[in-house]
Amino acid sequence: MPANTELSELLDPRTTVLLTVECQEGVVGPDSALPELAGQARAGGVLGNVARLVAAARESGVQVVHAVAERRPDGRGASRNAPLFRAAERLPVQQLTGTPAVRVAAPIEVAEEDLVVRRLHGLSPLQGTDVDPLLRNLGCRTLIVTGVSANVAVPNAVFDAVNRGYTAVVPADAIAGVPSDYTPAMIRHTLAWVATVATTDEVLACLERPRGLRRA
Repeated sequence: MPANTELSELLDPRTTVLLTVECQEGVVGPDSALPELAGQARAGGVLGNVARLVAAARESGVQVVHAVAERRPDGRGASRNAPLFRAAERLPVQQLTGTPAVRVAAPIEVAEEDLVVRRLHGLSPLQGTDVDPLLRNLGCRTLIVTGVSANVAVPNAVFDAVNRGYTAVVPADAIAGVPSDYTPAMIRHTLAWVATVATTDEVLACLERPRGLRRA
């Protein structure tokens, strides 16, 4: 884990953005299309940690962005070039635009000042979406990545962020994947090589530390 001084330097509110990845009802809610993943996110306290980070980010002036995956009822524009996409078409709960499945899940709250970016295709919250240009317009240099899943979307977000010149910070207890032992192994052997790995409490300590100017 990084020293608090190192982490604090990265988490300047003026140049930091907090990203939640697919923390939506149809993925991590009680009626999830992926109950095993939802169970890991809830039983492990991941959603609670994401909610704590979101609240602290707003209080410290850090912009919050929610990345949501959805599809049109007619499937237009959706990806079908991987087994994952074709399997998702057969799930009992569909992430359809305008339905409760694509609402950000409790206990995470969406505030008026938050940005919500929805995508109809692909695996990544950044590639081919509005997230990257929004981050640049916000003056982002450090991206805190939270949410699900540690199997696909979270590592996609981290790699895409690093490839675009951002510094990625991953609170290890604010992401979830399946099975339960996969996430810590993936963090240790993959994400730790490209991102600054911390805990939720370490990130909170930096965000809650008194600073000078905050984001307007």
